[in-house]
Amino acid sequence: MNPSCPAALRAIAGAAFLPLAVRSAAQPAAYPSKPIQLIAQQPPGSASDAMTRAWADCAARELGQPVVVQNKPGANGILAVNALKSQPADGYTLMTIGMSQMTITPYVYKQPPYDPLHDFDSVAVLGSTPLVLAVPAGQGVTRLAQLADLARAQPGGLDFGSPGKGSPAHLLTAALLERMGVAGTHVPFVGEGAGLTALMGQQIHAMTLVMGAAAPHAKSGKLVPLAVFAPQRSPLLPDVPAIGEALPAAQDLARTAWIAVVARTGTPPALVASLNAATEKCRSGDTAYRTRMEAMNVTLGPSVPGDASTWAARDTAVWRPLIDKLGLATE
Repeated sequence: MNPSCPAALRAIAGAAFLPLAVRSAAQPAAYPSKPIQLIAQQPPGSASDAMTRAWADCAARELGQPVVVQNKPGANGILAVNALKSQPADGYTLMTIGMSQMTITPYVYKQPPYDPLHDFDSVAVLGSTPLVLAVPAGQGVTRLAQLADLARAQPGGLDFGSPGKGSPAHLLTAALLERMGVAGTHVPFVGEGAGLTALMGQQIHAMTLVMGAAAPHAKSGKLVPLAVFAPQRSPLLPDVPAIGEALPAAQDLARTAWIAVVARTGTPPALVASLNAATEKCRSGDTAYRTRMEAMNVTLGPSVPGDASTWAARDTAVWRPLIDKLGLATE
């Protein structure tokens, strides 16, 4: 080949640039390069959904891509979990998940529908919030002892609601009734909002709610809060006793609810780290995000990848024996 020939020069030039072109094509696009889908396991209007949307809005600002919330309520999170597991582990489908789905829901089935410690990669724990046992105004109940009296006077005991089988509201209320020595019938709803409506309409006798959902209706006089499932009273409802004050035998039920963001297991660690960094920027530097979350009485704290699994293992050690003791596991 004559190097002075134009065709030869073009061939040499093409050979020189080919490796660079191949290398450029092989490099992945910066993450994220397209919108992210965020699955919410409770319906619109629920406290969980409100927290999900607060994170989605802030994460979108930090990541530079839309974070689109998709509500997939049903079976207390199982439908949402199945939706997440059906998507690639590429960081473009995430899910907000609660203490319920990570530590309780799988174990109220004799054949767990998923494995919370192995099916997810934890992005970050967003925060925690107290749970409150409440009754409707006009029922004549203002103290926990009066609720026990009402239960004894009702054939079959109390009808108590929850956002679904295996939710913290379900387990905490069932455990509390057991400690009080009274009977009760669980009435599951699709989401907290539907149960709250039934509670205020006196279609059920009691329900355990997240603080952000209970406090406004307690302050307006529509609900009567009886106890906070936390180690101490809440500044939002300072006159309401902590569960250990209201019933010392139930001190171990002082368990706050928490919410996290997870990805499907197998998501590249670099992508999980990027999402965690965005979350930390929201927590530490985004005033709008902090204001929205704190208005729902969510306590924010620093979190690293893997925290949701760590928190889940801690709480599962409490809940699984309680589920077995109460005989709540079904087919």
